[in-house]
Amino acid sequence: MSQPPVNNLFAGIPEKISQEIIEILLKAPGFHLERIVSAGQATPMGQWYDQETHEWVVLLSGAAGLLVEGEAQVRVLRPGDYLLIPAHCRHRVAWTDPEHQTVWLALHYQDAT
Repeated sequence: MSQPPVNNLFAGIPEKISQEIIEILLKAPGFHLERIVSAGQATPMGQWYDQETHEWVVLLSGAAGLLVEGEAQVRVLRPGDYLLIPAHCRHRVAWTDPEHQTVWLALHYQDAT
């Protein structure tokens, strides 16, 4: 039986990035887990995410501002902060830290049927 490899969530991240990096770490029927690396990126103005799946997201490093449609204030996320974004809850990334890489984990999943 082969031994599973040990990986690191902060390994393999380029020092400078010009666009957000999204990497699927784990995928199975009904869910997938992504590592997202941002450095100053944001959702384009006027664009909203409206996903078919629920998204549980945790911020591991850096900082970000998340805006949920209908809310007046941007939610500021710091390392260790997490939240559950229900399916079809329209949201956007208002900003990410341009000075430090922002590393997220995002678990997308569907309700059990």
